[in-house]
Amino acid sequence: MKLPDLSHFDDAGVLEYHGHPDTIAAAARHAKLRYLNVDLARAEDKPTLFHELARGVEVAEHFRHNFDALADSLEDRDWLGKTGCAIRLGHATHYRKTHPHDWGTLEEILSEASTFWRERNRAFWVLIG
Repeated sequence: MKLPDLSHFDDAGVLEYHGHPDTIAAAARHAKLRYLNVDLARAEDKPTLFHELARGVEVAEHFRHNFDALADSLEDRDWLGKTGCAIRLGHATHYRKTHPHDWGTLEEILSEASTFWRERNRAFWVLIG
């Protein structure tokens, strides 16, 4: 799949993209978006998933390592910034396969956050690789 134009916030969403992280970073810079890279290679269970998300997504301090708090954090204006962001979830395959229920919940939260920001004319991209 070709990387979409990240400046088109109305197309933003959760997409599968296996391109190089530098490509996403450059596209995010071009679109004036904050780029966040989350490496899920060490995510073996829910606690390590939340640890990697907290490190990579740089969510607010009130993030307490649960899905509800993550959802609240992702819809915080101060966290998102003025233009939006592009998040790369790298090395996600293992976690997706070994924890399909948790992964489904995570993807639903990310998709809802993308819709929330799109309705407010802000970009929220999640590119899963």
